[in-house]
Amino acid sequence: MNDLIIIGGGPAGISAGIYASRKKLKTLLITDKFGGQSIIAKDIHNFVGFKSISGLELNKALVAHLREQTDIEIKEKAALSKIEKKDGKFTVKTGKGDIFETKTVLLALGSRYRKLNVVGEDKFEGRGVFYCATCDAPLMKDKTAAIIGGGNSGFEFAIDLLPYASKIYLLEYTDKLIADPATQEEVKKTGKVETITFVEVKEIFGEEFVKGIRYQDRRNKEMKELALNGVFIAVGYQPNSEVLKGLVEMDKAGQVVVDCKTQKTSCEGIWAAGDITDCLYRQNNIAIGDAIKAVLNIYEYLR
Repeated sequence: MNDLIIIGGGPAGISAGIYASRKKLKTLLITDKFGGQSIIAKDIHNFVGFKSISGLELNKALVAHLREQTDIEIKEKAALSKIEKKDGKFTVKTGKGDIFETKTVLLALGSRYRKLNVVGEDKFEGRGVFYCATCDAPLMKDKTAAIIGGGNSGFEFAIDLLPYASKIYLLEYTDKLIADPATQEEVKKTGKVETITFVEVKEIFGEEFVKGIRYQDRRNKEMKELALNGVFIAVGYQPNSEVLKGLVEMDKAGQVVVDCKTQKTSCEGIWAAGDITDCLYRQNNIAIGDAIKAVLNIYEYLR
């Protein structure tokens, strides 16, 4: 019987594992893979303690720290399939058929890229439709690309594309670009990026590869087209919470509702931290802090 099972291998899950080990809790960490969303980031400037670090380097450092701990068991390449509660204890099952028992659970399942769900998106995925500029920006060398989304992710995509694309359109659904002002300034001063607001993308079209998009101007309902070679979608993330339906309270977006003081969920004995929760800000520093907060509260709960 474990004291705690942590589910997830991103910054939240890893930091929870480190703290649980130091508290001498009998802990099992289950994850399909280590990394989280930030592993694809080319250059992170806001992780405390580092002026600059890539997502890959950050992940390596976090995992190395975790593996130094002696009081934790790690189960890799194992995806969660079900959690059941009975007599105040939990049974955790993986897709491989493994079954583990525990007194408490910490959910740190993170999130994944959110899709636009428009005509042509699935058809051209990998053939002009992309969700990772760090991975696929080089494919746009001397070509025209569009980024869908005017938040931090969208502008970071633009930074990745600048050395390659000859022209970049950045399209936003609302009338405001919500990325950090410093990031916006860095992108705009290049003169290579054209921003268009009040855009509702209706279709991504092409033949073998993407040739363009059709969108509606939300101010006058006029339909327009842009000729493109690539579409990079940066419209947020979808929490990996489907497997938790009926177990804990979730909001309309599928985010697990938590008590911000303790990270407790609606189900006694289950805590949650990181991008799977309804926390206000999506940041590595915050996910790590919330996970640590959860472990400290779990420790008190078990005592």
